[in-house]
Amino acid sequence: MSGRTTRPDTPAGLGFRMPAEWEPHEATWLAWPHKRSDWPGKFEAIPWVVAEIVRHLVPAERVRLLVPDRRREAEARRVLHRAGVPLPHVDFVRARTDRFWTRDSLPQVIRRDADGTRALVHWRFNAWAKYPDWHHDARLGTTVSARLGLPRWRPRAGGRHLVLEGGAIDVNGRGALVTTEECLLARVQARNPGLGRRGIERALARHLGIRKVLWLAAGIVGDDTHGHVDDVCRFVGPRTVVAPVCRDRGDANFAPLAENRARLRHLTDQDGRSLRVLSLPMPAPLHFAGERLPASYANFYVANDVVLVPTFNDPADRDALTTLARLFPRRRVIGIHAVDLVLGLGTIHCMTQQEPR
Repeated sequence: MSGRTTRPDTPAGLGFRMPAEWEPHEATWLAWPHKRSDWPGKFEAIPWVVAEIVRHLVPAERVRLLVPDRRREAEARRVLHRAGVPLPHVDFVRARTDRFWTRDSLPQVIRRDADGTRALVHWRFNAWAKYPDWHHDARLGTTVSARLGLPRWRPRAGGRHLVLEGGAIDVNGRGALVTTEECLLARVQARNPGLGRRGIERALARHLGIRKVLWLAAGIVGDDTHGHVDDVCRFVGPRTVVAPVCRDRGDANFAPLAENRARLRHLTDQDGRSLRVLSLPMPAPLHFAGERLPASYANFYVANDVVLVPTFNDPADRDALTTLARLFPRRRVIGIHAVDLVLGLGTIHCMTQQEPR
């Protein structure tokens, strides 16, 4: 990234940045699941997975739960109560949703450290340029802005609102951001045609305070988002990343994950310093009805006092939990059974969105 990328009328020009996920949260946003066709034959298990996640979050931060109507709110209250969740720690926010992947449909909360002021960056959401039902999700930035009383920016280029999902990026809070070329540059993804690498970097710099974009190659097989980075590389410290390793040369994930790791060994942070690159295992391939599912331990979520990690009834579950426990020694590292959840083509990071304090 080079040249002038910030202006005084942009978030970065006004001193805002996107905090790292491990920085203190005010809350975590989730949505109550209701689209049964996303989990064919397994939907009944999904509300209980959500309840388990909420149960582990509420001791140290609020949960803001999007519910489409009174009936769904009553259902959510019933399930959460039975799961042992203290309901006073949960804010029920009425808003219609198409799906429950809040990582992608909700705006990012940015912060100005000089005075603690917060604001929102509300990118356009178009359901990964793949599905027709996205109009409710696309309006959730308005819902969050009204609920929190925060102003919002709507990034534009060439007269169009820019498309970006939260799962497409990960940041270290110091000015570095990692993403994939498959997600933001490949023609097949149809997000921001004609914008190009420089245009994307400029938008990220101006709206999220990014000084350097680290470009990896591709995502994993089975990920219908066309290459979201939160399955293949995550910051766990200002200069430390974890990246999954596939040991089976015959697996379709072997080559793209090896390419990503090769790039990471030569990439540097926003100040030109080498990255510390650590390994996560990959679970054995997981299929349902002949479909390869995007199972990855990198899809974990870092909350105030807990790291929630998807697990897959796999021998590698233990290795993944142990690795992350060493990296987050002051947080409880807890596995969440995600074999049913991943049938919806996402897991824990995909369904959570942090609200920085």
